[in-house]
Amino acid sequence: MREPAVRAGSAPAPGAVDVLVAGGGPAGRALAAACARIGLRTALADPAPDRPWRATYAAWAGELPADLPAGVVAARATGRAVALAEHRLGWEYTVLDTAALRAHLDAGLAGVTVHRAKVLGSEPGYARVTDGRIPARLVVDATGHRPARARRPVAEQTAYGLVVDEAVAAPLVAPGEALFMDWRQDHGRAAGSTGAWPTFLYAVPLGGGRVLVEETSLARRPGLPLPELRDRLHARLAHHGVRAPAGAEEERVRFPVEGPIGATLAPGPAFGAAGALVHPATGFSVATALRLAPRLAEALAGPTPLRAARAVVWPAQARMVHVLRHRGLEALLRMPPERVPAFFEVFLGLPAHHRWAYLTGRADLPGTAAAMRALWARADWPLRARLVGPALLPRARPATTG
Repeated sequence: MREPAVRAGSAPAPGAVDVLVAGGGPAGRALAAACARIGLRTALADPAPDRPWRATYAAWAGELPADLPAGVVAARATGRAVALAEHRLGWEYTVLDTAALRAHLDAGLAGVTVHRAKVLGSEPGYARVTDGRIPARLVVDATGHRPARARRPVAEQTAYGLVVDEAVAAPLVAPGEALFMDWRQDHGRAAGSTGAWPTFLYAVPLGGGRVLVEETSLARRPGLPLPELRDRLHARLAHHGVRAPAGAEEERVRFPVEGPIGATLAPGPAFGAAGALVHPATGFSVATALRLAPRLAEALAGPTPLRAARAVVWPAQARMVHVLRHRGLEALLRMPPERVPAFFEVFLGLPAHHRWAYLTGRADLPGTAAAMRALWARADWPLRARLVGPALLPRARPATTG
């Protein structure tokens, strides 16, 4: 066991832990376990640490850590997508077993002190919580998505889904397949109609013969209301002759896909969704957090933890990729609804290495730039104008609800 070298803040109080992780989601638990594993005195604070996780976590198989137990993956499938035509993605898509992921991460918390408390902020040597203070040399914010504090709403991904048997979902997605997105207007909302913000169907296996079918708004400012998504999903299912059973399990999704890089519980770093790890084009962040957690723990054990943490989570190229991805998000937010499927037709038609770089290479600046150049080269001039607009114009106004 190494001698910890965390030296953030002033001299800690007696009994102070080296690292206090605020937030008990996948990112927070993964980081707390990684810190404890290398000998750091570690605590985790969450107001409801036993609360079940109800989200569906998915990732490309190539993004998952090599040492993740096989049992954490609930289902593997070949991925496809539909814009104007059908495209095979060429990569394996995985849906995680949420309970197994939770058990795997909890097993790493054996040496971690868990506090049932909400972290409100930090000061040198302490974390401020609802009922007092916890002595800690360094506090890491892994509390998840931040509430919007901007003058305008932030862009959000919203979705409404139902869990059905794979036989029920067969008209939409075959067993062993994952439908990453289907932009066809089978939900009954014409793209040119007032308020017809584009949405797509996401249909993926959950394991055990179950399939999640979900109507999804990729990004909107503010997010498309869930009742509208529910109505669209039922209309789409009816269009395909699919009848969801009464009492089917529901999934409701709403989270921001844009946000600043930086901490909210200063002076410590932020991690996971709180640290802007959410990909604005996919909404994925869990695989990234699982991969980065051991490296971040090593950084926090060094002599300059804050600087080292920034270098691990947000090296210069990752920051530049972050900017480029958000330019792409802004272009999508400005896109006329009827042009969105055509945009994805161009993107999905790119060579696989370009699509992979844009969707997964968070610190691959050359790959991301090459993918964007390839998209530009294949786009027609009206689409090119939509792509370059975000670099020249102010941020798009919030969409009207409908």
